[in-house]
Amino acid sequence: MTGVIAPEIEQFLLDSIDTVPHLEALLLLFQSPAVVWSVAELAARIYVNEKQAAGILEDLTRRSLISRVEHSPPKYQYVPRSQEQRELIEKVAQSYRTQLVQVTRFIHSNASASVRDFARAFRLKDND
Repeated sequence: MTGVIAPEIEQFLLDSIDTVPHLEALLLLFQSPAVVWSVAELAARIYVNEKQAAGILEDLTRRSLISRVEHSPPKYQYVPRSQEQRELIEKVAQSYRTQLVQVTRFIHSNASASVRDFARAFRLKDND
């Protein structure tokens, strides 16, 4: 697979991943399932501030891709929901390793489209 991202991976990215840091956080937790991560530890590893890291971790938790295993302070871990989910995320990880540019461009292009849609919704409301 050189230039084309597999359709199932594209669909996963569209449905579940908002930004490249979201994907990097998910893959970091996925690739170290025995590790329980704090917000600060994750922030340092994916080079975002703690507020951004907390938001990313909560987004991934809401989407049932990771689990919050401690609440105060919050800590997170990859806990597979199913064998199918684990296999899909393994394919996503493989694509990210072998098709970094294509995957990041795909995520960026979709983020741009969703931002435009979000902005368009507000413009429509202003015209009412």
